[in-house]
Amino acid sequence: MQHIIEGFLSFQKEIFPQRKELFRSLASSQNPKALFISCSDSRLVPELVTQQEPGQLFVIRNAGNIVPSFGPEPGGVSASIEYAVVALGVTDIVICGHSNCGAMKAIASCQCLDPMPAVAHWLHYADAAKAVVEKKTWDSEIDKVNAMVEENVIAQLNNIKDSPVRCRWSA
Repeated sequence: MQHIIEGFLSFQKEIFPQRKELFRSLASSQNPKALFISCSDSRLVPELVTQQEPGQLFVIRNAGNIVPSFGPEPGGVSASIEYAVVALGVTDIVICGHSNCGAMKAIASCQCLDPMPAVAHWLHYADAAKAVVEKKTWDSEIDKVNAMVEENVIAQLNNIKDSPVRCRWSA
């Protein structure tokens, strides 16, 4: 925990003063151009890999970069997408999968998730991708995982296409 506190103090002392005007403008409003949905994997930092400044991306992160189908009981991901598109006027939506994704590896290998029932439940939102991947035979487990990553991005994009915000997004 100490290294996090030290990092924050360093930010306040070294970074914030150099970027004071940017942070002052962001304190009153935000105007991101893109919604970036990515995995919560600690190795993936959306602003770093896209070289975006603070305020340019509206970011949603969760295990497996999943967008559950919109239903009568919307959750946090649906609410965040709706806010980004309707309130903030975001026009570009990116779903970013990544190599060696633990969520996709768990699905591809049918890993037992009994000790993590919430994770097991969450990963069922990737069943459409799993169904596509399981129709094929793979030369290696890594090929299967990579296919899972790619098919999952497509499946989650389809969930957004079927959402109530589609009319605002594609306008």
